[in-house]
Amino acid sequence: MDSVHNGSDAPPPVGPRDLFDASSDAAAVVSAHGVVIGWTRAAEALLGHRAAEVVRRSAAPLLAMSGDPARVAGIAERCRAGMGWSGLIPVRHRDGRSIEVELRVSASFRIGEDECFLISGREQRQQWTVGQSVLDGFLTRSPVGMAVMDLQLRYVWLNDTLERFGGVPREQRLGRRLSDLLPGLQAETIEGLMRKVLATGTPVTDYEYTGWSWADPHRQRAYSTSFFPLVDADNSVTGVCYMVQDVTERWNARRLLSLVNEAGAGIGSTLDVLRTAQELADFAVPRFADFVLVDLLEPVLSAEGHGTWLTDAGPAPARPVMRRAGMSSVREGCPEAVARIGERVDFLPPPHGLDQLVKGEPILIPVLDPTDDVWVTDQPARTERIREFGLHSLISVPMRARNTALGLTTFMRSLNTASFQPDDVLLARELVARAALCVDNARRYTREHTAAVTLQHSLLPHALTGGTALDVASSYLPADATGGVGGDWFDVIPLSGARVGLVVGDVVGHGIGAAATMGRLRTAVQTLADMEMPPDELLAHLDDLVLRLSEEVPEDEGADECRTAFLGATCLYAVYDPVTRRCTMARAGHPPPVVVAPDGHVSFPEPPAGPPLGLGGMAFEAAEIELAENSLFGLYTDGLIEGAEGDMELGMSRLGEVLSRSDSSLEALCTSAVQQLVPVPQPDDIALLLTRTHALGADHVVSWDVPADPAAVADVRARATRQVEAWGLEALSMTTELVVSELVTNAIRHATPPIRLRLLRDSRLTCEVSDASSTAPRLRHARSMDEGGRGLFLVAQLTHRWGARYTSHGKIIWAEQELP
Repeated sequence: MDSVHNGSDAPPPVGPRDLFDASSDAAAVVSAHGVVIGWTRAAEALLGHRAAEVVRRSAAPLLAMSGDPARVAGIAERCRAGMGWSGLIPVRHRDGRSIEVELRVSASFRIGEDECFLISGREQRQQWTVGQSVLDGFLTRSPVGMAVMDLQLRYVWLNDTLERFGGVPREQRLGRRLSDLLPGLQAETIEGLMRKVLATGTPVTDYEYTGWSWADPHRQRAYSTSFFPLVDADNSVTGVCYMVQDVTERWNARRLLSLVNEAGAGIGSTLDVLRTAQELADFAVPRFADFVLVDLLEPVLSAEGHGTWLTDAGPAPARPVMRRAGMSSVREGCPEAVARIGERVDFLPPPHGLDQLVKGEPILIPVLDPTDDVWVTDQPARTERIREFGLHSLISVPMRARNTALGLTTFMRSLNTASFQPDDVLLARELVARAALCVDNARRYTREHTAAVTLQHSLLPHALTGGTALDVASSYLPADATGGVGGDWFDVIPLSGARVGLVVGDVVGHGIGAAATMGRLRTAVQTLADMEMPPDELLAHLDDLVLRLSEEVPEDEGADECRTAFLGATCLYAVYDPVTRRCTMARAGHPPPVVVAPDGHVSFPEPPAGPPLGLGGMAFEAAEIELAENSLFGLYTDGLIEGAEGDMELGMSRLGEVLSRSDSSLEALCTSAVQQLVPVPQPDDIALLLTRTHALGADHVVSWDVPADPAAVADVRARATRQVEAWGLEALSMTTELVVSELVTNAIRHATPPIRLRLLRDSRLTCEVSDASSTAPRLRHARSMDEGGRGLFLVAQLTHRWGARYTSHGKIIWAEQELP
């Protein structure tokens, strides 16, 4: 009950009247003297009188009947006895009309000192009666099919709508069962539900099913059916009534949404163009079609992915070059196909032209006619397959994504006798649109991945040589395709004095950015190594370079990834000297090398780890070890030893075991080690560089101390010439004599003793002059009138290369000659 008014518009106070707000009926509180003391909004709505017009006034004018004091007194006594009263009373509306109201009076109660009664009522409305003509129209003209079945489930009555749904005339239905008339409509299941309703008396509502009817025997339709029992006067069940609604449109919409959702999960599981095309074909058969062809433009299938047509770039080229990318059929082996996977095709349903592929809408041919002259002339081979396998309906949808034409997808039916309809074009368009996005993503990824792999391969060394100091073998395993190429690299750098520089590095991240960063760091290491820097100094300069490069990264999209790639780089650089058999190394956050001695003992010498490149402010330290001849010395990246467990120590132990128990060639050992440690693709690149050490024997090295006297030059020069001739290198004796003379003379004139000359014969003939001075010679170009300054210029012209390197005791000037 609405709040009771007390004669004013203010909200009523909280009091006893709140207890009466339990009904939406019109209500009033009347005192024993017939004065209205409470009036509800519902009462105002029923009679039109506002609270201010009736409260504190007699209730008698509200009655549309003459007074009856005896009746009023009897009602009051009954209510005082604790019982209520109800009855029909005419009351008067504010506009003067009389309203018949069903009135109820409550037991009396008190408000303060006053005895009161709660009177509530509602208008008595006339009941609507259904005429026979209305009932007949409802039954026969309702859009819902209805039927009455007897206890044996035979038709007793049905309306016109149900007759149209089934396509079976009324006179053929009456007295017969549903299973006798429409066996393809899940008749046994429906009759089972009707028996359940007859047995339990419980209705069954909204049972959906699909099937065909004689009204449309080649088109599947969906129906929603409800069943309820019919009961006679003595409450016994006399039959069952069922109502049928055609919900094909709703069912098709749900089916479309369901198939599209399934397609999202089933198509595009990989970033592979051919795999995606085949997934589209496999998904549509037999859900939607009996035979599906996916033909893609040739540029889409190329590794580069270039050359696809833009859909707004004007007319299509003279003739499309497409290849069969995927196909599927309800018949094993796709015998309907004229072309197989990978073969060139030029199929477009005639008479449609190439513009259909680029800018056209889907093609719907509900009924294929193989006798059509256009088909016979343009597609004779396909026309024969259409006849042979009964292909009778076709939908062909151009495959486009992101303003790019990709190809054509064709759906056909043969065993499914229902022809494609316009609604099916919507589903075909949705399936192809989703697949097109996946194909385009795969095409773009393939193009970018190919570019990154090409860049990475171009930046890695194509041929490695350790000269006479080392036998070298390497293995590089890129990350799996989903992760993209990484930034691992390795290198072998020939140095002066028959020495060899070995480097391995790892750049954080994947993709073109990581590959480019790797290339820059590899180039920097080669440049610094050519400057004859010791390992710790080389890493310090490389660290400064990485800091500068990371600061140069612009503050735009991708800047964080580039900066992370620079700062996350690790590196290990080692220099092996075959004369002393000593290896000097330093590392920047990289795993230590592995050494397998000739007796099979495995060790992991650990020079001070040093921070990763790019942190700055921390020094790098070098360590030196001696390697026995024929020792195995290996460098690797963390991807080789991390494994699925991520346990670096376990991975290093496994690497040592693999390298120690094999007596195969270095190349075979390198390959098998990677295969055993990483049997499946990993998300990180893997690099392994193995070397077998050799020593440069005494018969390949000779040295002399040189007095700081210009007269000693002739003697040293003669010794060097005799040694070269003793090695069988007479062709180099004259050049060697000139080089020794120039280098020794410069050392005596400009450097600090002790001075020493050394000749080395390995893959080249090297002449070295060492002294205790730290000043390096400078190549000059003497003028025509100058008497000096041509010595180093001649050395540079006559030798393969020359240079200087610093040691802890001074410097060494060297020059190399190619052996004849």
